[in-house]
Amino acid sequence: MDNVAIVVDDLEAAIAFFAELGMELEGRAQIEGLFADQSVGLDGLKSEIAMMRIPDGPGRLELTKYHSPAAVSAGPGNPSPNTLGLHRVMFAVDDINDVIARLRPHGAELLGEVARYEDSYLLCYVRGPEGIIVGLAEQLS
Repeated sequence: MDNVAIVVDDLEAAIAFFAELGMELEGRAQIEGLFADQSVGLDGLKSEIAMMRIPDGPGRLELTKYHSPAAVSAGPGNPSPNTLGLHRVMFAVDDINDVIARLRPHGAELLGEVARYEDSYLLCYVRGPEGIIVGLAEQLS
C-alpha cells in the first residue's frame, strides 16, 4: 500500500495534528489538470495535498483539501466508530497519556477512555480535526 487519503477542510490543522502524532511532512503539491480529472473521476479538479509519512516506516497519509469541486459531506458530522466506510487510522505510541495530552490543543477528544487489553496494550480512540477517528495503541512490556 502506498498511502491512505483523508479529505479535510482545514489542511493546516490536519497537518499539525498528524505532526503531533510523530508523522513528518514529506511534501505539498497543487493537483489539477487532465490527469487529475481522469484518475479521480471529477471534472475541473483542483486540490492541494500534503503527504505525511511515518519516519521509521513505509506508511503515508495523503491529506487532501478540495478547492474545486468543493468537498461534500458523507453524512452527519462526527460519525460514530461503527459507521460504514473508512473506520480509523491507528498509531503505535510509546506513552498513550502523553500523546492524548499533546493532541488536545489540536482539538482531539477522547471518544471513550483508555482501556487495557489483557497484558498487551493500552488502547483508545480520539476524534481529531474534521471528525477523523484516530486509534492509539501503547504496547505493554
